[in-house]
Amino acid sequence: MTSNTTTNMKNVPSNTGTPTANGAISKDPIISQPKKILTKARLQELVLEVDPLQQLDEDVEEHLLQLADDFIESVVSGSCSLAKHRKSNTLEVKDVMLHLENKWNMWIPGMGCDEVRPYKKLISTEAHKQRMNLIKKAMSHGKK
Repeated sequence: MTSNTTTNMKNVPSNTGTPTANGAISKDPIISQPKKILTKARLQELVLEVDPLQQLDEDVEEHLLQLADDFIESVVSGSCSLAKHRKSNTLEVKDVMLHLENKWNMWIPGMGCDEVRPYKKLISTEAHKQRMNLIKKAMSHGKK
């Protein structure tokens, strides 16, 4: 990704940077100072949308922010690997969709293709049906 904007290097700390192939340090502030996708303020807004009375503990907030960052990093790197495997320099929606489906078992309707996918109903094994019947039986005996 190239940028036509210039950056005043006076504001960039001298000890930050990214190693390049020849061992030099890149002073690109975009690379050395990543922007947070999900901020604490936005996380609080999301929580208030779900339950206006709910408050998140500081540790929970930090953990959720870290999970979001890890998820995004995983999706971006996995999707880029798929694009590279296709011998492409362009990351496409199909790369992201394939990574989400294969790695996270996620499929986002309306993204990437017009194909309508039927809902896949999981087939219960006989052992599962027997366990469920035992649970139902135990629960019904407990209520009496």
